[in-house]
Amino acid sequence: MGSYYIPREVKGETRLFRVFSVKALIYTIIAAIPGLLLFVIFNSIKLTVIGIFFLVFFALIGFIIGTFRIPNLTFAPIFRICNGEKIDDIIMRAIKFQKQKKIYIYGKEKK
Repeated sequence: MGSYYIPREVKGETRLFRVFSVKALIYTIIAAIPGLLLFVIFNSIKLTVIGIFFLVFFALIGFIIGTFRIPNLTFAPIFRICNGEKIDDIIMRAIKFQKQKKIYIYGKEKK
C-alpha cells in the first residue's frame, strides 16, 4: 500500500508556541500593556498578586479577541447576525462605523 498526501486547509497563519497565531499574539501583547501598567502600580504598593491578576486578565482579553469567533446561538438576535465572524473584525467594523456616522439602509422604499 502506498502513502498519499492529504492536503489540509492552511490559512497562512503560522502558530507560535502551539497556541498563538501571529495575530493572537499581537492582540495579546497590545492588550497586556494596560495590565502591565497596573501591575507596576500595584507592585509599587506591595499588592503584587492583584497586579498579576490584572496583567493576566488583560492579556486573556486580548487573546480572546484575536482568536475566537462569535458562536451560532439562535436565542439571541445579535449572535445570529454575527454568526461565525471573528471578534476583532466586528470590533474594527464598529470603530469604522463610529468614525463615519453614516447609516445605510437597504430595502424597499417607504412612501
